[in-house]
Amino acid sequence: MSTERDPHERYPHESYPTVSASGTAGVVRPARRPADWRPPGPPPARPTARLELWPRAGEDLCHLAGDWRILQLVRGHRWSLDDLVTAWFAAEVVRDTPPARMADLGCGIGAVLLLLAWRFPEARGVGLEAQRVSVELARRSLAWNGADQRCEVHRGDLREPASIPEGAVFDLVTGTPPYLPVGTARGSSRSQWAACHLELRGGVEVYCAAAARLLAPHGWFVTCAGAAQDDRVRDGAAHAGLAAVRRREVIPRAGKGVLFTVWAMRREGRLATDEAPLVVRDRESRWTAEFRALRAAMGMPA
Repeated sequence: MSTERDPHERYPHESYPTVSASGTAGVVRPARRPADWRPPGPPPARPTARLELWPRAGEDLCHLAGDWRILQLVRGHRWSLDDLVTAWFAAEVVRDTPPARMADLGCGIGAVLLLLAWRFPEARGVGLEAQRVSVELARRSLAWNGADQRCEVHRGDLREPASIPEGAVFDLVTGTPPYLPVGTARGSSRSQWAACHLELRGGVEVYCAAAARLLAPHGWFVTCAGAAQDDRVRDGAAHAGLAAVRRREVIPRAGKGVLFTVWAMRREGRLATDEAPLVVRDRESRWTAEFRALRAAMGMPA
């Protein structure tokens, strides 16, 4: 494709290569949505003239919420059900009091930060991520969607208080920690994967401690954890001075076991009665009505 061709000429109906400012080609994924579906929410910036924001070799640009998109490595860590449910649960928790400031710890390629920035277009956000390749992808995705004027991504270790400016406080903090302790699984050689799956910089306990440093007095911390990590979550929350107020299990298909659990914490409160599990698919592998409603709430075709 010529660098002079407007990438929006065929947007968003086909998957086609684009050419970046450096001359390398990436892939723009087609939209998988009904013909009569209209994307809700704030529109993206549609950066026709900024070729550096389009996918490079080994990257693709995929639909996320509404008409917003996210850059990912084709063979790297990609946004997942964990990200979607965590962002949705966080949005539900603060629905009646939308956050003015929010932070996402270990934000990776920025999926949760982008989803919440789409859901709360007046909020300002900060992402914190240690892997350079993920930081760069997240920053470009924010710019592609026009959210880089109110959201930014810092490169740093969430265990270091200096990674986020001193004195910064947030109404909503989120995090999707890795689930596997070091030594329990073999790390992948693929870019990003090892740190996204293994607790190389700590697990949910470290995320609780970091969130507690950043929370406003009545702020919320929303996170996810492996199905067998309930005790670790409660211990980590208590040690950080947080109370686990809401908890919901996520089941991938009716009849299957729990895949992961989402938690909402704050400085005061006690765990209410466990909420009914979120079942993603029924026994015939069709999306459940509740999961379709979740997708619709996050700007995705139901």
